[in-house]
Amino acid sequence: MKDFSIATLSFGILMLNLGILQAQDNANTTEQNRMNDSVLLKPWTGPYGGVPPWDLVRSEDFIDAFDTAIEQAAAEIDQIATNPEPATFENTIVAMEQAGQALDRLDAIFGVHSSNLNLGPIPDIERVVAPKLAAHSDSIYQNSDLFERLETIYESDAKKSMAVAQVRLIDDLYKTFVRRGAKLSSGDKARLSRINADLARLFTDFSQNVLEDEKRFVTWVEKESDLAGLPESVVASMKRAAEERGKPDQWAVTNTRSSMDPFLTYSRNRPLREQVWRTYYNRCDNGDEHDNNGIITEILALRRERAKLLGYPTHAHWRLEPTMAQTPEATFALMDQVWPKAVARVAEEVADMQKIADAEASDAADKITIEPWDYRFYAEKVRKAKYDLDLGEVKPYLQMEKLREGMFWVAGELFGFSFTPAEDVPVFHPDVRVWEVTGRDGQHVGLWYFDPYARAGKRSGAWMTAYRVQQNMDAPKTPIVSNNSNFIPGGKGETVLISWDDAVTLFHEFGHALHGLSSQVNYPSQAGTSVARDYVEFPSQLLEHWLDTPEILRKYCVHHETGEPLPQSLIDKIKKASTFNQGFATVEYLASAIVDMKLHTSDQERIDPDAFERETLKEIGMPDELPMRHRTPHFAHIFSSDSYSAGYYSYLWADALTADAAEAFEDAGSFYDPELCKSLYENVFSVGDTIDPAEGFRRFRGRDVDTSALMRKRGF
Repeated sequence: MKDFSIATLSFGILMLNLGILQAQDNANTTEQNRMNDSVLLKPWTGPYGGVPPWDLVRSEDFIDAFDTAIEQAAAEIDQIATNPEPATFENTIVAMEQAGQALDRLDAIFGVHSSNLNLGPIPDIERVVAPKLAAHSDSIYQNSDLFERLETIYESDAKKSMAVAQVRLIDDLYKTFVRRGAKLSSGDKARLSRINADLARLFTDFSQNVLEDEKRFVTWVEKESDLAGLPESVVASMKRAAEERGKPDQWAVTNTRSSMDPFLTYSRNRPLREQVWRTYYNRCDNGDEHDNNGIITEILALRRERAKLLGYPTHAHWRLEPTMAQTPEATFALMDQVWPKAVARVAEEVADMQKIADAEASDAADKITIEPWDYRFYAEKVRKAKYDLDLGEVKPYLQMEKLREGMFWVAGELFGFSFTPAEDVPVFHPDVRVWEVTGRDGQHVGLWYFDPYARAGKRSGAWMTAYRVQQNMDAPKTPIVSNNSNFIPGGKGETVLISWDDAVTLFHEFGHALHGLSSQVNYPSQAGTSVARDYVEFPSQLLEHWLDTPEILRKYCVHHETGEPLPQSLIDKIKKASTFNQGFATVEYLASAIVDMKLHTSDQERIDPDAFERETLKEIGMPDELPMRHRTPHFAHIFSSDSYSAGYYSYLWADALTADAAEAFEDAGSFYDPELCKSLYENVFSVGDTIDPAEGFRRFRGRDVDTSALMRKRGF
């Protein structure tokens, strides 16, 4: 009887468990069906070949959607890898280009949430998703069957009859697989995957810490007398920032460059300038829970281990192999060429500032020595004294909306593009607006989204994003791109005015957008801005030159109250002062680039970031009067991902190309020369990565780059 009871009980438990499992299976099936039907995974619908469904996104669906999309993408890759047919370009290379489209769409949508809408659950979701994406990427590059097919095509004689773009796609893909560990042993592949997963987690933690320090630190101004020297537009933006934070009777300097920079430039309150400066440059270096130094030490150690595992001397050697520079030595050669001239120019700039500071001191007790929080303030005084140019006089003519119209006009003159408001597409925030871009023949080219204003949860700075890249494989797809800035919004009825530097940045990022919109290639991996890291900044930096063309200055730089164009006298002063303060601009940037490269070529196993930064700056002779543009603890370019790691030098490398290309337009007598504009489109903006970038430049310029143009541009 006892045995029977136990058996009966066991049978009952078994049936109960089976019931639970069946219920779980049913629930899982229901959930899977729901996710397969999710707007996050479906092809985009609507006009213009489909648009991102921003209005239907629910953040709670992201993790499940990523799980499903990764599973789908993995199945598609597995199908390619296990194809019983012999490997061909179509059934392997093209098939890989077509795989994972649902994941690409989802990643584009989530990327906007992590960059532009990073609030609520998004940081925690990113911490979950990032390692999963890293693991999926490794599963592709470490797939032995897939690599075997790729290697067969790479070594095949069939390449001899293929188009240049196809051969380049094969070669780049094969080399990328090797760089990502395709030839490692199974044990080393497993270790590599663990490293990449750890890095993905650390990158996310680093980025979230920077966002937190930008969000939580505010410099409060309580007395109106402490606003002396600040333009009305700056004071108004500080007042709005304070009101948004619940202190309407005060003024707030937020911890972002767009707020810090004008305050340091114009505020006469030196102690407050120092406070704002220290708050900004000490982001994530305060020894608290958001301090990034420990994270950076781990990132550098893992990068070093990964490079050794893959057979490279350093992380920099691994990262630079597919770039124009190719080696760290080549980057140091260019930086070493510019650095001493830039430092010498800083000494001249500081001497000019010190003279003014000394002259303003009423007695010995009032005398100061120029410090980093003084540089921008006294630079403006020198500009006024030397060139009779006060950029505060220029700002009333720099309306953000008029400059946007000017950028559209430039795109029309250069490439025949027209921009028409697209009211029939959803947006992810009320600030965002969309334009349809058409070509000379009126045919649809793509969409341009504009997200111009700072807000909580949006990372600082300015950037371009591609939501969808152009391709012509089977069903042609047109590009969808966006420009994102952090301008301070105006009050009701107020015109948004921006600084000259902000206007340059606006044109720069629009250059990236035009690069994406101009793309005319077959394969998405080669589309738009998918070019070498030290080449991608060339088209964007070149477009900066159109800001100060007479056509833009006269037609689009008009006074926000009177509508009068920028006076010729001010235009002449801007031109005359074009190389002013280049010591500051170059040293500030180049110090960060040098520290980046030295961090990633170091043989130290465990690096203390603060100590390394101090020692490196002392070693290279960094002037005391200014900081690196991006101090190591918040250097997001190189520690929020691998993207610009050992690659911050690329702005200088690209600027060598930019300076030389700009001289071609100067020699032609116009930046709107039809023949040069046509060549720029055909050889630079439209070709993506279908040809070697050096060859593209050579076709445009008629020769290799002349780096001496860089020195002329900076006035060295």
